[in-house]
Order: sequence, then structure tokens, then C-alpha cells
Amino acid sequence: MAHAHFGDAPALVADGRVLTHAGLARLVADRARTWGPARRLVLVEGANDVDSLVAYLAALQHGHVALVVPDGREAQRDALVAAYDPDVVCTAGARDDVRRPASAHALHPDLALLLSTSGTTGSPKLVRLSRDNVASNAAAIADYLALTPADRAITALPLHYCYGLSVLHSHLVAGASVVLTGLSVVDECFWDLAASTGATSLAGVPHNFDLLAGSSFEARDLPSLRQVTQAGGRLEPDAVRRWSRFGRTRGWDLVVMYGATEATARMAWLPPDLAEDHPAAIGVAVPGGHLHLDEAVDDRPGVGELVYTGPNVMLGYATSPADLARGRETTELRTGDLARCTDGLFEVVGRRSRYGKVFGLRIDLEAVERELRDAVDRHARVVATDRAVHVFVASGRGTASATALVAGRCGVPAHAVRVHVLPEVPLTSTGKADYAALGELAALAETSDVPPRATTLRADYVRVLGRPDAGDGHSFVDLGGDSLSYVELATRLADRFPRGLPAGWHTRSIAELERLAAADAASATATGAVRPRWARVDTTVTLRALAILFVVASHVDLIGLEGGAHLLLALAGFNFARFQLSAPGDARARLRQGMSGLAQLMVPSVLWVGAVALLLGSYDLTTALFVRELVNSSEWDDQWQLWFIQSLVWITAGALALTCLPVLHRLERRDPFRFALAVLAVATVARFAEVGLRAGHTQRYTTLVVAFFFVLGWAAARASTTRQRVLVSTLAAALTIGFFGEPHREAIVLGGFLLMLWLPHVSLPPLLARAAGVLAGASLFIYLTHWQVYPSLEDAGHPWLALAASLAVGIAYGRVVRPLHQAVGRAVIGSR
Repeated sequence: MAHAHFGDAPALVADGRVLTHAGLARLVADRARTWGPARRLVLVEGANDVDSLVAYLAALQHGHVALVVPDGREAQRDALVAAYDPDVVCTAGARDDVRRPASAHALHPDLALLLSTSGTTGSPKLVRLSRDNVASNAAAIADYLALTPADRAITALPLHYCYGLSVLHSHLVAGASVVLTGLSVVDECFWDLAASTGATSLAGVPHNFDLLAGSSFEARDLPSLRQVTQAGGRLEPDAVRRWSRFGRTRGWDLVVMYGATEATARMAWLPPDLAEDHPAAIGVAVPGGHLHLDEAVDDRPGVGELVYTGPNVMLGYATSPADLARGRETTELRTGDLARCTDGLFEVVGRRSRYGKVFGLRIDLEAVERELRDAVDRHARVVATDRAVHVFVASGRGTASATALVAGRCGVPAHAVRVHVLPEVPLTSTGKADYAALGELAALAETSDVPPRATTLRADYVRVLGRPDAGDGHSFVDLGGDSLSYVELATRLADRFPRGLPAGWHTRSIAELERLAAADAASATATGAVRPRWARVDTTVTLRALAILFVVASHVDLIGLEGGAHLLLALAGFNFARFQLSAPGDARARLRQGMSGLAQLMVPSVLWVGAVALLLGSYDLTTALFVRELVNSSEWDDQWQLWFIQSLVWITAGALALTCLPVLHRLERRDPFRFALAVLAVATVARFAEVGLRAGHTQRYTTLVVAFFFVLGWAAARASTTRQRVLVSTLAAALTIGFFGEPHREAIVLGGFLLMLWLPHVSLPPLLARAAGVLAGASLFIYLTHWQVYPSLEDAGHPWLALAASLAVGIAYGRVVRPLHQAVGRAVIGSR
């Protein structure tokens, strides 16, 4: 795949610089020279950056064998290192590990590239590809896409994926260029980069098109874009037709393609002018290839297994280093797809392997799934176990329809159809539906009576967050976790980490935490270490527990330690920034995530307040609808009791609205700390304009006046350096001291805030740590319900009983509404 002869024509655009084909060739040659002259097996992490790309090309173009793995997946990389013992290991961002001067393996002369067939590369099964495979397929793609040196692709796909690599190969062989980025298509910065670099083509899998549909892509002005290609799974015919029509109005073509790693990348393509009339077709064979049907495998007329021949068909598979010495073992590729040919165009109609057997009945899962997606939910997926057909839909609205359709279509009783609501289908790293993960979820659903300690770490996420779609690559933040679920999940996970939860666990993927937990447990076992007598607890959890204790204890007249509610407001701002503002995605994704958290706050509150208003009459409609401040006087009455929840709702809604405006969203992403300081300045001006230095008796409970506490917590979460923390500490002291005119209240708020800012964890006896977790997790519900619990007990002279009863009722209410809490969160996250 020579491209150096294109000389000074651009080859790569990355990190604000342009690298020519000649310059890239020099970097590649210099990199290969550092490994020495001997031919070797080179493992490369396929990150979308210049260093990784140069390492890959150095292996491919200088006679070595490249084994490409995903970046950032240490467990999978380590599994392949252990299985294949590469001679050189190139890890993103690290010095090359040249392990030996010559190869430890017998490498076949034709072998050039090893790729995984699955979305994850933990399996040792790899596809063996030759140099001719890569070169011929790159040339074929460049031919039918009519690529020229004027073309420029932007990397919306990872380079460890054969589709992502094919974009690189085809553009380089045509003398075109590639814009390297790890940004997602839902990120505004991705489109800023596409526009500024003049990207002419974009490649995507079906999941990318779902993201595009929800990220204002259709409103973007991209005059340089001339081509959008799609592969990596079936795009629904209606979507093909819609995107094709839209592209034509904007001056670009939609090119639907079909392929597999075993064919290096592409086997078929659909000419753009045929997309609207034949949206279900994969098209014709790529130049130099041939497609035919083996009709012996299916009893339907004109339907057979799709078989491909061509110069890009793999040499064969490898499952161990010994296989690297083997030559060509296959000349045709049996795809496993069932297809038919109409008007000279091939159309895939199912999979030979996508069959299940339930109650002895053989079920074509592909056909059932297709009917479900046409009639009920376009995101529906289907898997089967021996006991049931499991349907996964994006919304609960389709449950009854899905059950009826599947039962009728498959001939199984309705009780053998189990429908699960998944806001997002789990995907492999290549963007395809992860049917293996769906199978695991189905099995988990059938064994839900397994004791918690016997479940996987992922099952903890499923149970606590109510997200059965939680995948190995998701983090707590990705899954829409909020401050309440953070406490419960942290408590569960603490049992899996003998030495304490790792820092920043809420932003780490489930797979990484599984690995760290296993390593932690193994280390503890190997060293004979006993579980520490003290448990490490997130400081925010401890502070929430103390704050709600102070609130209730002061109300029942046990102690005079006021200020807990204002501290809770600062903690809420801290967690807002930590969870909702840190979630990945564009402004729409942030809005959906934030609305989910807001709904989980409001719904249990409205239910309780509404019930109290109807049954006891102590609240009126203004309190139930969180508008008490707009119509009530400044005199304290029962309507003021829930000032904290009302303020929290409105401040959170305001912060969310502010950070979801596209322009401000981008500013916040680029400089989170300075943005938080700017918001704090606005909140501070509002406070001083309203009350000056000291707030009055009821003014200290009004939304506009107390908003600065929330924003202080927000700024604290964004302070990442010592200098920034010192600045936030100074601002907190300046704004808190004098606000109440009561030193003990100011000391509680400021002291708790500084602990949150400077001390990430505290150590507590395990029993006390668990109690803190329970109280912190129920703090919202305790605050909400205690107003109706304690007065009669306090009046009867039982303050301790009033305290205990208030805590117990709040905890119980939290447990009762938990399923609703989760369902509301899922519904909002899953809304389209």
C-alpha cells in the first residue's frame, strides 16, 4: 500500500497540523528502523492518533505482521499478549516494547495483518490477512468511491476496526487524506473539526446514524461533505431512503456497503443512485470480487447463503501462534448470511446462525427481530434461551404488542416471551448490536433469584441503576447515575474492593472495575492481607449523612446544629458537576441525562407532597408544584418547610438549561473550571443584589439567594489543581461567613464544604460506614417525609424517638419508591 509517491499532498490532519504523504512515509520508516531489520510480530493499539497510526503503518509497510487491538482495553490487550507473545508491543502513549531482536514465531511470508472478528479482542481467534488482501481491497474501495487526492475522510470509527482501517487504507492508496480524531459524532467539537478541515467523507455504522439523528446533524452546514458511507450492520430500509434523500438535498451521496473482517473489509456496495429504490439491498460485489448464492442451505426459493470470492478473502483463522506459519486455507468466504438476488442486486434476509430453540420449536430470530422493528420498535432486538424468547425494546409502550407479535410469530405461549426495556442496546466496540451481552442479560433475568454476592459487578449496576443495558464499556456517569444511586452503588461495590474503591470509580468502565476488583482480591489473597478494620468512604457520602442528621436533630430540638440543608445544597452542586456535567455526548445527550436526574428528584417529591396536601391539608398546590416563592408571603409557615427541595429543583433546572445551550455547552466542555467561576459570579451578584451581606430569616431559604451554595459545589467539583482549590476555598469563606449571622451555622456549612473539597475519602468503622451509606442514600426522602413524622413525637416529649422515626420513615419511603425512581430515570434516558 505505497503512498509516498504522492509527495507533498496532505496525508494526515491531526492535532492542528498537516502531515504530507512524504512526511508520513519518513515517520513510518524511522519508526520501523527502531525495531531492527528482522521481521516480527508487532502488536499495535489502534488509537485514533498519529503515534498509533505510524506504528501500524510501520509494521504493515515494512514487512512485519501487525496485530491490531483496541486502545484503552488493557484486559483484552493483555489477553492477546499472553496468547500470542508478540515480539514488539506498541502501546498508545508509551515507548515501544521491543522484546527480542528476532521473532519468536514462524511467520508465513504472505501474512501481514491480524484482526479480531468480534467487537472485543479478548478471544484468541484472529483473522489472518495478507498484503494482497489489504492492497486489493483498498484499491477496490478507492475505485468504486471514486476517491482522489482532493478527498479527506474524518475518523468517526476506531482504527482497530476493519471498517475504520479500510477508510485509512483506501484514502492513502488514492493519495487522499484523513483527519484523525477520537471525538464522537455527538460532540460539537467533532463538527467544528470537520468543517475547519474540509472533510469530504464520513463513515458510520448504524449506531452512528442513530446518534446523527439525535444530534442536530441535519441542521449543520457542511459544504465540503460529498460522501457518507455506511457499513457494520444493516441500516433499516426506511433510514436508508431517508438519509439518501436528505444527502441529495445537501450535496452528498449515501453509499451503503457490506463486508466482514474475513474479507479484509468490503464485499459489496450499493451505488448511491439506487439507494431510494432498493433501500434493503447491499448492492453488487466490489471491483475484482464475485458474489453468489448457495441455495442448498435454505428451502425458500431464491434464498441461499451468500458466498464471496475475490483477492481480499482472508488466508484463514488463527487461534494460536502456531497458526501464524500457515498459508492460504480458503479461497471463498461463506458469510453465514442468507440472501436473495433481485434485479441484479443482493439483499440479506437473515442469518443461518440466528436461530433459537424454545420448547423444541426452531425460531428464526432474525426474521422475528425484523418484524418487531418494522411493527413495534425500530430498536428492538431478540435473543433466545432454552426457556424463553427475550425481546429488548427501547420503550415500555411496546411491551404488549411485542409479546403478542412474538408469541404469534413463534408459536410459543405468551409466558415464554419476556420483554425488557433497554434505553440503549449494548454495542460492541465496532458499533454493532452485542448479542452476546444481550444473551447474558437474558440469562441474568432468568436467574434473578441468585444471591447478590454471587452476581457480577455489572449486575450491581443493573440492579442499582435499573439499567439492564449496562455494558462492560459503560461507566456510572455514562449510565445516568445520580447522587442517590452513587451512594447505594458505592456501598455495594465496597464489598468487592478489600482495599477500598479506586479513585474516580464513577468514571471508570465496568470492565476496568471488574479487572481492578479481581486484581485487588488476588493481591489480598496472595499477601494474606486481612480486610482493613476501617472502611474508606467517599467524603460526600459521610457529609450527606451528617447533614441530614443535623437537619432532623435540630428540628426535633435535640441539638442546635443548623446549616445541614445549605450544606446539602453545596453537595448537590458538587454531584451535579461530577455526574451530569461529566457525562459524555453533546448538548442533547446532556439534557436527556440531566432531565433524568431532575425527574428522579421531582416525581417522588410530588407524590409525597401531593398525598400530604390531599390527606392532611398542610400543603397547598403552590408547594406541590414547587412555585411557593412566586405567590407566598415572606412570613414563615408550613409552605416554607420544603424550601430546600424547591430550591434544588429550580437551581438544577436552571443550571441544566444553561449548560445545554449549544454555545455554552461547548464553552463548559472546553474550560469547565472557568465556566463554573463565571456562573458563580452571576449567582453571587444575584445574592448581593437581593440581600447584601446577611440574609434575613426567610431570605436565607429563597432560591435566588441560596443558588451560590449550589454553584460553589459545582466549582469545587471542577477544581483539579491545588491553586484552583485554594481559590474556591477562599471564595467559599468569603461568601459564607456573615451570610447567616450565626457562627455555628456558618462553621457547619463552610467546614463541610472544605472537607468535601480537600478530603476525598474518610475512614470509618465498617458498621458506621454502612449506616452512613443508608442515611446518605435516603437523605432526600428523609428530608421530604420527616415534617409529617416528628411533630407529634416531639410534642409528647420523645425527641430521640422522633429522630429515629423520622429516619426510619424516610428510609422506608426511599425503598418503596425505588422502582419508580429507576423507571422514571430509564424512561427519560430512553426517550428519543
